[in-house]
Amino acid sequence: MSASLFVVILGLYYCSKESYQSTLGRPELIGPTEALVKRVVDFYCELKISPENVAILLQLFKVDKSPKLLGEYTSLDREVAVFPMVIKPSHEGNLTCVAKAQNNSNIEPTVSDTQYLKVVEPVKGAKIVVPSGQVEFFEGKTLELRCKPTVGNHVSYSWMLNGQLVSQSRLLYVADDYLLIKRTTSQDSGSYMCVATNEFNKTDVFTANSSEVVITVKDLVSIPDISFTVLKEDSHNYSAMVACQTTKGTPPVTFSLYNRRGSVDNVTVDKRDVTFKVPMVLGRHLGWLQCQANNGDGIEYSQWISLEVVPVGGPVTMRYDYDIGENYAVISLRFYCKAAKGSLPRYQWFLNKTLLHDRGSFYYVVNQPPEESVLILSVGRSSTGSYHCEVSDSFDNTTAISSKMLYLDKEELNRLRSLVVVVVFGCFTFLVLLVSICLCIGAKSSQRQLGEKSLLSLEMEGMVASNEDELDFSEYDEDADVVKMARGGEFDQASEVSVDEWPQIEEVKKMLEDEPVEGP
Repeated sequence: MSASLFVVILGLYYCSKESYQSTLGRPELIGPTEALVKRVVDFYCELKISPENVAILLQLFKVDKSPKLLGEYTSLDREVAVFPMVIKPSHEGNLTCVAKAQNNSNIEPTVSDTQYLKVVEPVKGAKIVVPSGQVEFFEGKTLELRCKPTVGNHVSYSWMLNGQLVSQSRLLYVADDYLLIKRTTSQDSGSYMCVATNEFNKTDVFTANSSEVVITVKDLVSIPDISFTVLKEDSHNYSAMVACQTTKGTPPVTFSLYNRRGSVDNVTVDKRDVTFKVPMVLGRHLGWLQCQANNGDGIEYSQWISLEVVPVGGPVTMRYDYDIGENYAVISLRFYCKAAKGSLPRYQWFLNKTLLHDRGSFYYVVNQPPEESVLILSVGRSSTGSYHCEVSDSFDNTTAISSKMLYLDKEELNRLRSLVVVVVFGCFTFLVLLVSICLCIGAKSSQRQLGEKSLLSLEMEGMVASNEDELDFSEYDEDADVVKMARGGEFDQASEVSVDEWPQIEEVKKMLEDEPVEGP
């Protein structure tokens, strides 16, 4: 019989008590709501209303899934039934008490209210289970752990990594006895431990710590860098020391050196860098080299580099530029030194033939081999002197090529600077004056052309008027002579102005012709 059917039948019995005039009241179940496993616990069932001189059978049932009789008690005179039980995990669930009249089928049975019993089994023997069985793997994979106690129920779990509590995040999921980390990195490596806990009546707390499980998440190797230096073994023998290095990757790492024809050498080391030794000849191109790195889950490749070393050769040139402050005074200066050729140059700077180190009180050196080296100076009394640089091969300093010397003096440098400023302003003033003269000449020329155009227009108007009106000028000889004289005076005046200005125009024209013509 199912639990629901059992409860329904008992309920029907109870609901029909008025029809059958049952004289049994509803029993009352009394007992704890929590109990520890293997502890002896008493439950009580009391029936306050019952017929006299009728034996009442009181039964204790568990009715969660299927009715299960846990105990019986016969009450003759409304005695309280006592059901002592040794608690088992199976006792957890809903309990109820049923009252029946013995040997009297006319009295309907009654049922008490249900009461839930929580059974607590103290947790013991926790351990971590790794479903995949892998405790060492490469980054990017998923880590799954489960915490399994030997015994215990109503357990809550917490996880520790290297003694620190693990908190949930976007890639780390914790639920019940389960821990999941997606896309692991080397930071997820360490000793994992789970802590299983349960409690009784909120007073007694039981805890079980698992043993630690060491998880190792290995970093994949990064793209290796490749470079080389030259080792001089004697005056005729040189070797290239080829360095291969990765910035990440859990050792051991296998490095392999290749040229265009195939493998040159390989080695496995417990670190992230290695050096290969390759014979070489200065000034000759010996091909291309590539480095490969692998630590067990994929190969990474470096770029190809050319194995060629050109010895340092001259000439060695120096140039400079400077910065100016207030009043056009030079406050700092930069010397640049560069050799005509050389793959691995070493630069050295000298002041009055004394070697300057990387940094001093008024200077510092910026080396950018093989392009050039820069000496930055604060111009002052301390920086006065003769400067030059020397360039040699970084692998062989027995010979060096020197640049010419440049003398630096603050007063002379600023005096030269003042002369430059005067020349610049003088040229600027000359250009302004020249432009002004050109503008004046242009303006006067425009006025003269405008006057000539006006006079010509007046004559044309007179001719048109003569043809249209057919005027007889014989009657007006005097006036015509006056007009002619006036016109003649105007032309004479214009000619006089033109003659006066001609020498000046010729001079400006000559100046413009002497100036060099710039290309388009």
